[in-house]
Amino acid sequence: MKKLVVILVFSFACSTVYGQEIGLQLYSLRNQFKTDVPGTLDLIQSWGITNIEGGDSYGVPLAKFKTMLKDRNLKMRSIQGAYKDLKNDVEKVIKNAKDYDVKYVMCAWIDHDGNTFDFGNAKEATTVFNTAGKRLQEEGITLVYHAHGYEFRNYEEGSLFDYMAKNAKYFGFEMDVYWVQHGGANPMVLLNKYPDKFKLMHLKDMEQGLVGDDSGLSDDDTNVTLGKGQIDMDGLIRKARELGIEYMFIEDESSRVVAQVPQSIAFVKSLKE
Repeated sequence: MKKLVVILVFSFACSTVYGQEIGLQLYSLRNQFKTDVPGTLDLIQSWGITNIEGGDSYGVPLAKFKTMLKDRNLKMRSIQGAYKDLKNDVEKVIKNAKDYDVKYVMCAWIDHDGNTFDFGNAKEATTVFNTAGKRLQEEGITLVYHAHGYEFRNYEEGSLFDYMAKNAKYFGFEMDVYWVQHGGANPMVLLNKYPDKFKLMHLKDMEQGLVGDDSGLSDDDTNVTLGKGQIDMDGLIRKARELGIEYMFIEDESSRVVAQVPQSIAFVKSLKE
């Protein structure tokens, strides 16, 4: 079984749960990076972070940003690839992945008009991801798609996501448990249904009482401390470990991120094998 690594926003890299390191999704610190890139990286280092997911150098020249990461022992494990680049310029994505020396490229959004995502969009995206994924695979890079909720709209006897998953030949998926549940699906059911499809995971809890929708949009402040919301974080972490998902990137997009993440760390560390 592959080693399972939990990537957690604001965490202590030397701490482990189930023998997994705890790390960070950099997007959680997007507002902090806007005002102080080196200071934000210092803060991450002070929490003991080692493994990170990102792809943005926040206005810093890439070579300098990579040096800043190396000086703080921060290791990029996955970067984001824009849908338009995967569709029109996959070599640009490959170059960026090689610049960061990552194993994974993830796409977090399929371009579409307003709230009109339909089978035509899902079919096109599946073709784009298979084509780009095959090319990335030739370079030793795995492409994963991060569903956002609109993929769980009904299609035939299942959903648009089911269509994509069943036709994913050269790409996998990164499950963001918040967006799966917000979109009306059940994260645990999907993990059981497609045990080999999910390569990465985002752990993000959703406030109690919130009723989601399939728009792919929500208020960032509905992100709550892990274990305090309506998502079965304990069960999902256990299931991810069982399936050998390599990295779980814990993410908090709320305005309370600095206060909430230490509590999320305590929750993850409290889990018993």
